[in-house]
Amino acid sequence: MTGGTPRRSAPAPAPDPEPDLLYSDHEEALRDAVRSLLADRSDPATVLARLESDAPYDARLWRSLATDIGGAGLLVPEKLGGQGASAREAAVVLEELGRCVAPVPYLTSAVVAVAALLGCDVAEPEVAALLGALAGGGTVGVLALPLATAPGAAADGPVAGGTGFGSVRAAGDGALVGRVTSVADAAAAETLLVPAQGPDGPALYAVDAAADGVRTDPFIPLDLTRPLGHLTFDGAPGRLLATGGRARAAVERALLTGAGLLASEQLGVAEWCLAETVRHTSERTQFGRPVGSFQALKHRMAALWLDVASARAAARNAADALATESPDTAVAVAVAQAYCAPVAVRAAEECLQLHGGIGMTWEHPAHLFLKRAKSDELALGTPGRHREALADLVALAAP
Repeated sequence: MTGGTPRRSAPAPAPDPEPDLLYSDHEEALRDAVRSLLADRSDPATVLARLESDAPYDARLWRSLATDIGGAGLLVPEKLGGQGASAREAAVVLEELGRCVAPVPYLTSAVVAVAALLGCDVAEPEVAALLGALAGGGTVGVLALPLATAPGAAADGPVAGGTGFGSVRAAGDGALVGRVTSVADAAAAETLLVPAQGPDGPALYAVDAAADGVRTDPFIPLDLTRPLGHLTFDGAPGRLLATGGRARAAVERALLTGAGLLASEQLGVAEWCLAETVRHTSERTQFGRPVGSFQALKHRMAALWLDVASARAAARNAADALATESPDTAVAVAVAQAYCAPVAVRAAEECLQLHGGIGMTWEHPAHLFLKRAKSDELALGTPGRHREALADLVALAAP
C-alpha cells in the first residue's frame, strides 16, 4: 500500500455465548428441595385420591411450593418481592412437577401470568402490586387465553375458542364483555389477566375472578390434574395494565415463556415414564426371567432413553435462552416444543404398553402421565404449529 493511513478492518462481532445445558449447584439444590416436597405431598396415590375431590388444585401443596420454598416468585425481581432468579430455576421446578403431575397452578400463575406482568410497566403501582401478590404465593393469577394458544397466535385477532385480543371487548370505563374458552386453572384463579380490544386498540386488564360480571364454568378435561374452565365477562370491572404494542408484547412474552418452560414439564413426564418402565420390566418376570432382559424390550427402552436425553438438551436450551434473553430465544422455544411434546407422548405410550394391562387401570398412575402428555402436546401450540414457526424463523422454504 502506498501513502495514506492504512485502513483498519472493523472488529468481528463477538460470537454469541454457548448455551449452558448443565445444571448448576444451586439449581440442583432447588431440585432436591422441590423433589423432597413432592415426594412427601404429591406421590401418585395422593394425586389419584385428589382426582376424586372437587378441589381444583392441592392448596396445601401449592402453599408449600409457592411460599415456603419461594417457587412462585422465582421470575419476579427481588425489588418487587420475588426471588430474582431466572427461567432456568423455573425450569427445574417444572421438570419436577412433571415427574409427578402435581395438581398445582405453577405454569399458569408463576410462569405465564408473571411473564405477562413483567412485560408491562413494572413501575406502575397496579402492576407492581400484582407481581408482589403472585410472588408471595397468596394469589393465583391466570392469563385469560385458551390453553392451546401458541406464541404469536394472540395477535391474530379473535378466532373460534377465544384466541386473540378481540374475543373480549372493553368499554371506556374498563367494563369487559366477552367469552374465553378452555382457560387452564381458571377455577383456581383469583386474578385474571384479560387481553381485550379496548377503545384505543389492544389492551391488557386485570380482573378479580370473584367480581360481579365474571362467570367461570368448569368442565371435565382429559387431564384432570390441570383443570380447564370457560370464562364469561358481562360488564366485569377491569383495571388497565397496558395498551397498544406494550399489551401485545406482554402477552407474546407470556406465551413464549410458557411454551419454552412447558418443555421442561414435558421432560419431567418423559423421565418418570422411562424410569417407571425400566423399574417395572426389571421386576416383572416371564419364562423365569425379567421381561426387561428380552432384547426387543431393551432396544425400545434404549431408543426411548436417547429421545429423553435429547429432550433434556432441547428443554434446557430453551430455558437458558429465556434466562439470558438470547436473540435466538424464539428458535430455541420452537425447537423445544416441536421435539419435547412428541417425546413425552411417546414415553407415556411406551410406559402404558410395556406395563401391559396394569397400565389401563385407574389405580395405577400411568394414565395420569399419558393424559398430561397429550394435554401438554396441545398446550401453547401443537408441535406442528411450532415446526411452522421454526421454518419461518430460520427462513426454511416450504417444499
